[in-house]
Order: sequence, then C-alpha cells, then structure tokens
Amino acid sequence: MNKTLMVIVMFIVLVTSSCVPTKDLKYLQSNHEQKDTLVMSQLVKKPYRIQSNDILVINIKTIDATLTEMFQVSDGNRNIVNEQIIYFEGFNVDDHGNIRIPILGEVAVLGKTTEEIRLNIEKRLLEEYFNEEAELFITVKLAGIRYTINGEIKSPGTNIIYNERATIMDAISNSGDILITGDRKEVIIVRQYPHGVEMHTVNLLDRKAIESPYYYLQPNDFILINPLKQKSWGTGTTGIQTMTTIITALSLVTSIILLSRL
Repeated sequence: MNKTLMVIVMFIVLVTSSCVPTKDLKYLQSNHEQKDTLVMSQLVKKPYRIQSNDILVINIKTIDATLTEMFQVSDGNRNIVNEQIIYFEGFNVDDHGNIRIPILGEVAVLGKTTEEIRLNIEKRLLEEYFNEEAELFITVKLAGIRYTINGEIKSPGTNIIYNERATIMDAISNSGDILITGDRKEVIIVRQYPHGVEMHTVNLLDRKAIESPYYYLQPNDFILINPLKQKSWGTGTTGIQTMTTIITALSLVTSIILLSRL
C-alpha cells in the first residue's frame, strides 16, 4: 500500500512539475495593486535617431515631373515599393553616417531624426537648386523596421514591419507567436548602438514591460526566445503529454520486468 501511494505521489509530482503553467504563458499580467493606466516611458517617446546601415526612403516632389522621378523609389509601372526595390534604390546610411542623393551628393544623417533630415534636405535644395516657385514637397521615412527573431518562435527569421513604430509584441505576432516551450519571462533583445552592441532582457509576463525602453523595436534588433526547462526534460509541456510519456515509460519498465521473470 505504501509503495502504491509513493508511486501515485511521484506520478503527480512529475505531471505538475513537467507541465508549463498558465502563468508562464499569459502576456502582460498585472497584480491586484496595478490599475489600467496609460503608461509610456519618456525614453520611448523620444524619436528614433538614424544609425549606420539604416535605409531611408526619400521622396522629393516638385512641379517638374522629370526632377521628381530622380527621387522616386518604385518599380516604374506600379506604385508599389517592395523590400528588394527599397534595398537597391533606397538611401543606405554608410559607415560614416552619410547618404548619397541626387543633386546634393553626400548628406550627413547619423544621429538625426527623419524630421531633421527632411528639413535639412529641403533647406539645401531651396538654397542650392530650387526656388520657392518649385513647390517643393519632401518626405523622409525609415524603410520599415527590420528585425530578426529566433528560438522558440513559430516562424523564426528576418522580417520587416512597415510602420514608424513597432513593439516586441508586434514582432512576435508577426512571427506566429512564441511556442508553448518559449521563455516569455526573459526575452532577449540584442540591439545595435553607435558604440557597439548591447543585450537587454524584457519580461513579457509583466505588464510593466510596456514601460521598458526596449519594449519598442529599433531597426536591426535581434530577438531571442530561449526554451523553458520543461523542453529539455522531454516529458511534455501539457498534462496529457506528460501523462502519456510517463505511462509509456512505466509500460516499458513493466514489460522488461515481466520478460525477465520468464
């Protein structure tokens, strides 16, 4: 009787410890003391500043259609801009922080916002080439937010979100969500800075994650989702999977014992 009770207890312990609990799967949880409030870090509110290897899409329009075509990024027949066209015809920021555009040549953009770049280009074109009658209209945008995500994610790889601002949750949703075996508590962000590369960790189980300056993506971010310990155990991530594994193991052991007694 004691042996039977011990086996039952061990079975329950294995099942409960091997499963991934619901609290490890729910995003942005809050405790009872937290209230639903609009939260945004002052760091998050700061506009993104251009770095090396970023790609800019610059459109310059005037009343002269010929001049306008020099700055358009399109396939010529359709008003569609895709990733390949952006790569070959966009304005890439070189290692010195410059882009090279028609008429103006080298333009320093490193550390500047897209609005600052727009104003600078507009000012130079009006001073050096056009006049007020040209009705100059300029837009400067990042060519989407490129990121790479790997690990316990449904669709790992490199993707682009065509938006001026995106969050880690956007990247995860865009990649099919984190697998049940993924560690949502310690999502690693590898981010490039002018001084080098840094690694940051965000706990997506905690609602306070939205206050983190790393909750919002920056171009060329690398997101790593490490596995939970339950995956390495190999007993299953749900109660049914674990129970099936244990029953199979017990059946195998029982069969070996019975055969050895023959």
